Amino acid sequence: MRKLYFILLFFILSHHTHAQSPEINRKQFFLDDRLIEVTLTTDIKKLRSDKKTPVYQPANIVMRFSDTAIVSEEIRVHSRGQFRKYSCDIASLMFNFKNTSSPKLSPLKKLKLVGGCRSTAADEELLLKEYLIYKIYNFISNMSFRVRLLHVTYKDSKQKMKPYTQYAFLIEDVNDMAKRNNCIEIKNGRFIPATTNREQMTLVSIFEYMIGNTDWSIVNYHNIKLMAPKNDTLASPYVVPYDFDYTGIVDAPYAVPAEQFGNTSVKERVYRGEARPIDELMQILTVFKEKKESIMLYIKDFSFLNVKTKRIVTSYLEEFYQILQNKNSVFAVFNATKN
Repeated sequence: MRKLYFILLFFILSHHTHAQSPEINRKQFFLDDRLIEVTLTTDIKKLRSDKKTPVYQPANIVMRFSDTAIVSEEIRVHSRGQFRKYSCDIASLMFNFKNTSSPKLSPLKKLKLVGGCRSTAADEELLLKEYLIYKIYNFISNMSFRVRLLHVTYKDSKQKMKPYTQYAFLIEDVNDMAKRNNCIEIKNGRFIPATTNREQMTLVSIFEYMIGNTDWSIVNYHNIKLMAPKNDTLASPYVVPYDFDYTGIVDAPYAVPAEQFGNTSVKERVYRGEARPIDELMQILTVFKEKKESIMLYIKDFSFLNVKTKRIVTSYLEEFYQILQNKNSVFAVFNATKN
């Protein structure tokens, strides 16, 4: 009987330990839509004052995947993003999970964290709308960055400031995104829209119009990544967009439209794509039409935004879809040419 007791105790403890230490799968991590509760403890003042070349500093992270699956390890973090470094309470961060002190989380390697500029409800809303845009583009194209939503409590290891909590999200690493599309990232090279993959360039241009974004550039490698097929690195590269906080959907108070496009608000859409024959354009627009129901349903079920905000986002997207219903509007808006 005593032997049976110890066997049962060993089984319970082993099961508990396994539950406390979930195996992290880097790919599955970004396919899971469940919110992760996170506590990050580090020297917040030092993180905020890191205005020059970013330097990693130690941090403890606790990630609660569920009530029983919890990981607490020592990682390294540094600030990133020039605008946020100088304008926000806390900059966006780079998490380095690949350390001897973080064996359970090490499969995640290095990941970018996007957080709110300030710890207010309004900033949280902006952050959640940007997260939504990444999810929307996941419906449109596999050549897109996946994201994972977090609810982060920031704690100061020096105890000089009160803890605060806000939503944030992690972005899939560019090499992982390229790998699952059988591509490699192009880091150097000179390209213009006409020298990129024609179909993907058109799709990206339409998507940027859909969300009300002019804050991107192929020539300047601004808010885009370029990928080449592994089996043909000389082929025209694919364009992958990211960083959507200057979009009409997000409508951030700090987002100011560039003068050269003539719009007075980021909510005013401007199409920046190349002229295409109408049949070619209509074929790509079909992708957007086919994904509309899935996109709208995802927004409807997105519980982290209130009903009013979701209605505003949906209404903004409906304006785009109204254009697609009329061939004359398609001609006018997207600079279509006759076949």
